[in-house]
Amino acid sequence: MPDSFPPGPRDWLIGFPQMAAIQADLLGYYSRLHAEYGDTVGMRLGPYLYYIFYHPEQVHEVLVTKAKHFIRMPRVMGIMSQWNGKSLLISEGETWRKQRRMSTPAFSPRRFGGYAAAMVEQIEGQGNEWESQLSRGPLELDIDQAMIELTMRIIARTIFGADLGDRTKAIAEAVKIISEIGTYELGSMFTLPDWIPWPGRLDKWGSVKLLDETIRGFIKERRASGEDRGDLLSMLLKVVDEEGDGTGMTDEQVRDESMTFFLAGHDTTASGLTWVWYNLAQHPEIAERVCEEVKRVVGDRRVTYDDLEQLPFTEQCVKESLRIYPPAYAVFMRETIDEVEIGGYKIPPQSLVHLLQFVTHRDPRWFPEPERFDPDRFGPERAAQIPPYAFYPFGGGPRVCIGQSFAMTEMILAVATHIRRFRFSLAPGQGKVELVPHLSLRPKGGLRLRIEGRK
Repeated sequence: MPDSFPPGPRDWLIGFPQMAAIQADLLGYYSRLHAEYGDTVGMRLGPYLYYIFYHPEQVHEVLVTKAKHFIRMPRVMGIMSQWNGKSLLISEGETWRKQRRMSTPAFSPRRFGGYAAAMVEQIEGQGNEWESQLSRGPLELDIDQAMIELTMRIIARTIFGADLGDRTKAIAEAVKIISEIGTYELGSMFTLPDWIPWPGRLDKWGSVKLLDETIRGFIKERRASGEDRGDLLSMLLKVVDEEGDGTGMTDEQVRDESMTFFLAGHDTTASGLTWVWYNLAQHPEIAERVCEEVKRVVGDRRVTYDDLEQLPFTEQCVKESLRIYPPAYAVFMRETIDEVEIGGYKIPPQSLVHLLQFVTHRDPRWFPEPERFDPDRFGPERAAQIPPYAFYPFGGGPRVCIGQSFAMTEMILAVATHIRRFRFSLAPGQGKVELVPHLSLRPKGGLRLRIEGRK
């Protein structure tokens, strides 16, 4: 190891005990490392020197000021590419810059009015389904599954201008399988080749096949019709790289970007909404403040994109929930391409660097009583006291999540639309929720809430 190496666990088995501890309790393990060793932790992990940084200033260095010294760990990206192909999520260098340029117009603010209208239509449709069931009494359901199905319908409508219909549950199950198996592969020291009949291999590829056929079907149909529906797919099919070589996207590129936007665009947002409802269900007084704000601004009409600026407390509730339960609980692991200094430590080339929102977001130095749900932390005065990159649910720097505004819009609209019609509480028998770090942060075994209509 280098002469200057951070404190951390040491063993003679090149990190195998640490890998086992990570797989057994990822969130607890990294939280304990921070408590025991401080803001910078170092260890040997297989053939790599492995650095973990928790301090906001270090996070800023890795993601922003010294981002050019890192790539996403190739092995991690190799696993993700099994379903994402060569999308914006996977690519590096000039290829990534070109893809980013070509994808950015899809998330231009001028398109959000249309996206928001499509979102609210799907959210109200879900509310109508709930209301019809409430005629038989209070409704109890798995809010995690409900949010997965809602965000999947929203993303299908906004990306493909389509309705998944009776395919929704099958596609939701396919995404769940990919998330669970992908998490297992990412947490393993080695990736087993597919010719070895390991458990889950056929389920994984069957799920990828279903998603692939669905998305390719949408692309083929749209190419044939040439119709511009104002959705993300229409934009991807017609966009050209005006700042570069003037070319457009091939169907294969469109497939890869669509797959990534579909998976990332619904999975993490569903997780975020699940935790918002969980927090509001436990704090009815805060839910009433949200409801009163929405009623004051919106009245009885539909919520629109233009209303969002006038719903600051609703947005604060979403942010506070993302702080305590960040759907993306860790940044994709980075690998150094040359020597770089972070937090006063010189890191050699081909070392691994990791950042974990889950731990930094719960640091009492930045957020007193960190496990308490307190949306007023993000009010104007107190928010100004939060250090930059103490809160970074969407990452940061050049590779900040391209869909962060899309996700925030969707979550605020969902809360504002449902909160006027329903009250949420924990269902009888719903015990303490156990966190499961799949590709996004989920409640183990689901999360049952009781839903009642407002008078």
